[in-house]
Amino acid sequence: MNFIELCSFDNYITANIVLGMLQESGINCHLKDEYTVTIDPFLSPALGGMKIMVIEEQYERAAELIAETNGNKTE
Repeated sequence: MNFIELCSFDNYITANIVLGMLQESGINCHLKDEYTVTIDPFLSPALGGMKIMVIEEQYERAAELIAETNGNKTE
């Protein structure tokens, strides 16, 4: 399995909400650098934040789910 980066977050809570949504939709994914950024937030800019990694074959579906979710935001 080849994992590729879908998106990144500086906020642990937001990252886990999106991760959970993707996993509930059947997307095989995980957070990369989650523990490092959580323990030392000053490293986040150097690492590029917490990254949601998805299987390459599921990338398009995962991106669609995130776009649908972002499109439904009320601000």
